[in-house]
Order: sequence, then structure tokens, then C-alpha cells
Amino acid sequence: MIPAGRIRRLRIRILLLLLATLSLSCGSTDFAGGGTGGTGISTGAVSGYGSVVVNNVHFRTDDEVAPGFHTKKMSNGADKSGRMDNVVFAVGMVVTVRHGKDDNNAQVIEYRDNLRGPIAATASGADNIIEILGQSVVVDDAAIFASLKRGDIVEVSGFVDNAGRIRAAYILPVSPSIREFEAKGFVSGLTGSTFQLGPLPDGSGPTVMVSYDAAVVSGLPEGPVKGMHVQVTTTDREPVGGVITATGIVKLAARTEFPDGAPVGLEGLVTKPWTGSGNDHSFEVEGKRVVWTDNTVFAGGTQIDTQDSNRKIQVHGMENSGVLSAARIVFR
Repeated sequence: MIPAGRIRRLRIRILLLLLATLSLSCGSTDFAGGGTGGTGISTGAVSGYGSVVVNNVHFRTDDEVAPGFHTKKMSNGADKSGRMDNVVFAVGMVVTVRHGKDDNNAQVIEYRDNLRGPIAATASGADNIIEILGQSVVVDDAAIFASLKRGDIVEVSGFVDNAGRIRAAYILPVSPSIREFEAKGFVSGLTGSTFQLGPLPDGSGPTVMVSYDAAVVSGLPEGPVKGMHVQVTTTDREPVGGVITATGIVKLAARTEFPDGAPVGLEGLVTKPWTGSGNDHSFEVEGKRVVWTDNTVFAGGTQIDTQDSNRKIQVHGMENSGVLSAARIVFR
């Protein structure tokens, strides 16, 4: 009789081989992969339309799937189903797509920003930086950076780098009339009625202290917990003495959090590179551990390139007990 653990490992290897084969047979576009794992998940920046392109895959929506089919389209918690894709989702927005087994039919597309709030400071240099609610945002587009000034209220979506900064892929000016702002991140440094909030799950990089009272966390029976991913709302325009006071705290699933056994496509930056060890073929993308095997297919680079911090990559594979087992890794 084959032990259950061995059966599970065999299933994982078979699925990874299938995903790699599908990726090779379909080239670099047009198939998300699903294998036998049921609903697939793909998260990355929108790069085009027809219907929505994420991770170099064209995900079909609405009537492009079948007459009468409706893709659920969510934007910052608001249901915008029925609207045109290019009205709801802009190029650069980092979204999560849930698609069907073995197809590119988008069942749900969800967008949530990283930050929305006033710019407290700007700093030009090798990296052009804006500060929002105690978080550092790198603005690579020089023209966009030049158009921003202290006090402007903006919405930011992007990828987290190894220094815990958000590298903006999308910046949207927001009405100056809004009075409540928001930041998303991971809880660390819990002490009494405060915690640190930052973009990386281990609490490294820039963080801001959040102060809260019991009423604010009434929807969290266990209260804030280390490593929990949350959205914090505040009326503070910037930290006061390094602290923002929360008017609301809501637990959210991180975009790097996937159901066990799910086929996954993940775009992001290498935040913890491969050490070069022959015994540990792993690295991290936004704090998510990724492992590869001899069967993993590499495109646009080799295993050595996973030693480059902040290298943008796409990983296609399967979630396995909190670790993403890679069938295919694409370097961008």
C-alpha cells in the first residue's frame, strides 16, 4: 500500500508536469493552465484587453465566454459587473483573476489598490519616491512623478520590492474631497492597542504604526494577529508622530494567499533571492516562497536569475501547503 504522503507528492509532480507541458505547447500566451486542480487563480498587472490580459494570458469575459455569461468584476470592494473591461480595469492595475478549470474563462476579476491617500512627501533621486500614510512608493515614470506634489490624493497599485516599498504600476489622482484614506498590509509588532503595518508578511521594510480601539476591531474576534493581511482606514492625512489612528480595520486575503492545490499564476518581484544552495531551490515573491524542481521550465532566464533581487517574474504552478511549486518561471 502506498503511503498517503507519497501519493500526494506523486499527484503534485504529475500536475506540475502537466502545467509545464501546457505552457510549452501553448507558447507564452493564451493559456492559463489548470490541470486537474479545479478553479485557477492568476494575479498580476493588467497589460491589455481582449478581454483582459494578465500574466500574458487573454482571459475571456462576459459574452466572449458564451452568450449570457457574466464575469463578476470587483473594484475596491464595489461590484462593477456588466461594465466594459476597460472601464473597470486600467492597464497597470494589479488584479486577481479566478478562471475555470483548463480554460481562460474569467469567473471573477478583482482589483484592490495598495494605498489611497494624500502624498506627504516627495523625493527625487535614483528612485523617485512619494510617501503615503507612512509607506514608500517608487514612481518609475518620471513624467508622472513630476506631476505629483505634496497634498495630492492618489490611489496606488503595484508590486512590493525587497526593501518593502511599493513600485507603482498604476497611479490614479483621486478627488480632493474625500476624507477617509486606506492602506493595506501585514500586521507585525503587536503591542497593546498598536501594531506595525507594512507590505511584506515578515514585517521587514518600511512600516507605519497603527493605533486602534476595541470598536475598530469588533469585526475581528481574535483581534489583529501577526502576519494577518488587513485594510486600515484612517482620517489622518499622514502619520502623526509616526502613528496613524485607525477608523476601521478589515481582514483581507493577501493576493499571494491561495487555496491548497490551486493552479496559480503569480507576477511580482523577487523579494528574497535564491541563495544558490543546491539543497534549497527556493526564492520569494512578495514574501511568497516559490520552489522549483528539475522539471520546472524556465523562460527568458535560468535558475541563476532567481538570485537577482527585484527581478520581475511570472510563476506558474500549484499551491502546496503554503508554498508555490513552480512548473514554469518566466523572467521579465
